[in-house]
Amino acid sequence: MEVQFTQEVERLRLGSGATFHGEGILAVTKALLQSGVSYVGGYQGAPVSHLLDVMVQARPYLDELGVHVEACSNEASAAAMLGASIHYPLRGAVTWKSIVGTNVASDALSNLASPGVTGGALIVVGEDYGEGASVIQERTHAFALKSTMLLVDPRPDLARMVEMVEHAFAMSEASNMPAILELRIRACHVRGNFECKDNVAPKLSTRALQEEPAAFDYMRLSHPPVTFSHEKLKSEQRIPAARRYIAEHQLNEHWPGAHGDLGLIVQGGLAHGLVGALQRLGLADAFGDVDIPVLVLNVTYPLVPDELAQFCAGKRAVLLFEEGQPEFIEQELATLLRRRDLQTPLHGKDLLPSGGEYSVEVMARALVQFVQRYLPGHSVADAQAWLDGIGARREAAAKALAAPLPPRPPSFCIGCPERPVFAALKLAQAEVGRVHIAADIGCHSFGTFEPFGFGHSILGYGMSLASRAGVSPVMARRTLAIVGDGGFWHNGLLTGVQSALFNGDDAVLLIFKNGYTSATGTQEIISTPSEETKAAAPDPRASLVDKNTTIERTLGGLGVKWLRTVYTYEVETMRRTLTEALTSDFNGLKVIVAEGECQLERQRRLRPWIASLLQRGKRVVRVKYGVDEDVCNGDHACIRLSGCPTLTLKDNPDPLRVDPVATVIDGCVGCGLCGANAHAATLCPSFYRAEVVTNPRWHERAAAGWRGAMRRLLTPASAS
Repeated sequence: MEVQFTQEVERLRLGSGATFHGEGILAVTKALLQSGVSYVGGYQGAPVSHLLDVMVQARPYLDELGVHVEACSNEASAAAMLGASIHYPLRGAVTWKSIVGTNVASDALSNLASPGVTGGALIVVGEDYGEGASVIQERTHAFALKSTMLLVDPRPDLARMVEMVEHAFAMSEASNMPAILELRIRACHVRGNFECKDNVAPKLSTRALQEEPAAFDYMRLSHPPVTFSHEKLKSEQRIPAARRYIAEHQLNEHWPGAHGDLGLIVQGGLAHGLVGALQRLGLADAFGDVDIPVLVLNVTYPLVPDELAQFCAGKRAVLLFEEGQPEFIEQELATLLRRRDLQTPLHGKDLLPSGGEYSVEVMARALVQFVQRYLPGHSVADAQAWLDGIGARREAAAKALAAPLPPRPPSFCIGCPERPVFAALKLAQAEVGRVHIAADIGCHSFGTFEPFGFGHSILGYGMSLASRAGVSPVMARRTLAIVGDGGFWHNGLLTGVQSALFNGDDAVLLIFKNGYTSATGTQEIISTPSEETKAAAPDPRASLVDKNTTIERTLGGLGVKWLRTVYTYEVETMRRTLTEALTSDFNGLKVIVAEGECQLERQRRLRPWIASLLQRGKRVVRVKYGVDEDVCNGDHACIRLSGCPTLTLKDNPDPLRVDPVATVIDGCVGCGLCGANAHAATLCPSFYRAEVVTNPRWHERAAAGWRGAMRRLLTPASAS
């Protein structure tokens, strides 16, 4: 069973007069329905996954409204959905994870932005940027600039975010430009409330059908020569229309302050952090009222020249807080001021770091410099003491440690079916030699960390097999590409497998088939086992292959001749298969499908089943693994080969031996990897497998009693 959002789905039904409580991304989800959206699509990815997950699980309710929901195979297919808004007055929304998703969708977005839209088109992007980001450090702003799309960066207050969703649709329709709603990680997960409105059933929907298609209009295609007209429309009509809408509806907020001869300009998503920094300097109170005027840019593209010029005119200096690089807003603002002959000093990246996330501390450091220069009478002592205290605490912590803390890289979940494959790969390389490994995006990318360190490159989701194409011809040994089933369906099938077969490449592809797109929240994909299949196979070792849509059938139909499917926990079998693939006389693409259900999903499926058995007093067997302390030799090769968090060290109980021994701690899910590794690598025979039986049968009770009696009889008195 997948993660359920029952309560969240119910909140989508709230109407006028009700108060919504929850996370920011769920508030945006509700705002879509209040805005009369006709269709929703997207590709899952943090921090916006909940939007699509909740919408998919709310399909029965959305069917009542006539809203169509589509879980797309990748971001490009999601962006292409917005083509429905080109001809028809349909409001549509799609969502994906930050810049990596926008990169995938860029072709469709360019072809959408050129002819423009009739119905409002909204892209909800999870801007995963900064120190805690899981992706490359780039910004969505560049795409808004190059393709002339609206970019909305709302202040992270739920009421404001909901309001900006509604305005984004209206502004998109007023300007014929697609809109991007940029949500930072904190904005997606900030909690709060807002007063709901009734959901709006779209006028054109799955319940109110369009009788005839729109008339053919060549101007709605992104083909020359009309694309040249589109460019003129962008500058002469669309951007001016968007600016008028922003100004008329006052989407950017003006906060007055006592020091009217100074000014601060901030992206909407950073506004609350700026207030926190001002509070540290005594320039804002507990209610958020500021002493220096602030212009909050809830729409960061296009900027409104008159608004910015009016804000900056007559001021002794302005400080702009723009997160990330290049400084797109700062450059445009500097040009605007010079063209209008406004000599207001503009500060930004000269006081702020060029890259990285702008936390309260970072903004406070810039404000201290700004205030010291332009408000010399205002004391910054308290703020400086706070900043110095942060530095002092860091130095004190460093001195208190005898040595730097050991690195704690991310790791696979306990019992993850992908860990044994990397153990087998480690053994295979010891036999055939090191090979070039093209890694990919997904859970399996944790294989790049210790104790494995496998992966020479990661160049895009599902792109591993394609990325080794330039390497294979110059390597003495075959190359290995790794991809998950999510990446395989997202992009790998066409960019990798099809290309390798067409070019007759001699390479090895390892596909992790765990049944879900696990790294994005274990969402279902086309090869996810059906509920009937999972219910019929409670045994964790049972195959969960949906025979109707398997990766193997797809590969066979495409023409793959060398294909093996191996159960991931069988380390020795996997080692032999990898060795065979890397050394086989077969010249061509060789594919190994490593099959093992995602451990998180397996536990979600098994725990309720086991609980129901226990409640009925049924016999339940739980497998437990351990290490015999008397046999363990302290070599620890088992740990270096596994990396499992539950396989660790403890003090040796033998006073004559100083080396710590291996031990299996609580949390072990009984996957059996430690024993399989010991067998495959011919390690010491210290691992044992035990079965813990709850509600045993009468003969098991009798046997246990007899064995206990024999142990007591044979145990020397001195040992008892």
